Amino acid sequence: MRLVVVSGRSGSGKSTALNVLEDVGFTCIDNLPASLLPGLFQQATDKQGHNWLENIAVGIDARNLTGDLNQLPKILDELKATGIDYEVIFLDARTSVLIQRFSETRRKHPLSSDHIDLKEAIALETKLLEPITSIANRRIDTSNMTLHQLRDIIKKQIAHTSKGDMAILFESFAFKHGVPSDADFVFDVRCLPNPYWKHALRPFNGNDQPVIEFLESQPEVAAMLADINGFMTRWIPSFRANNRSYLTIAIGCTGGQHRSVYISNTLSEYFVAQYPNTQVRHRELT
Repeated sequence: MRLVVVSGRSGSGKSTALNVLEDVGFTCIDNLPASLLPGLFQQATDKQGHNWLENIAVGIDARNLTGDLNQLPKILDELKATGIDYEVIFLDARTSVLIQRFSETRRKHPLSSDHIDLKEAIALETKLLEPITSIANRRIDTSNMTLHQLRDIIKKQIAHTSKGDMAILFESFAFKHGVPSDADFVFDVRCLPNPYWKHALRPFNGNDQPVIEFLESQPEVAAMLADINGFMTRWIPSFRANNRSYLTIAIGCTGGQHRSVYISNTLSEYFVAQYPNTQVRHRELT
């Protein structure tokens, strides 16, 4: 039996994640008090010890009783001792993005009231969720994601990931907009020749053939690719052997348009042959 705990700050996409998991066959329960988790699995097991539910996803967030949230790590460890595989997925976004999302949808934050405004509610929620953030196996930053991109990541990297199956994401980004908060490895390729300074190449990005041909002609680019490739080839199996299911490898350049896009694409094309559940995402091209 597999348990996926979906948590995160309000407005980060928890409902979308649960909907995707439900669509692919998970039994999903939202806002379940953490203290009821053991009872849920007792109900799902017959007298012969067989589980009639294979995949369960539970949404647990700040609406839970505070005491329940503090007990969640212990509850999950006790479930693991009974043979239940679990993982905790924490969705988040920058505070400014969360405020914008609530303002655009005009939805009420679950912790806001006549005495607590939106910004204060988000700060309070952050503190309440600390017991969950401390044990999360995977953090997903949805600040720059569309709903389609979030659904795709949940479906390919979480819903279809089984034990021993490593999901790898190569993500290009711009340093001027910040490093992805969910990155496991960050590689800085700003030292490479920049196509942006070639006026004929400026309108293109790393997906386009003129930029690809320019970067392929640069010895430094080939050397950087070889070094990153060699490093990840050496260490990915160790993470996999340690039961790590997800790995996000962020490749950054100045604007996130040319070098980081090309490097991410090239690496993903290489590793997908060994790890079929390999994806590429270009944060600044969304």
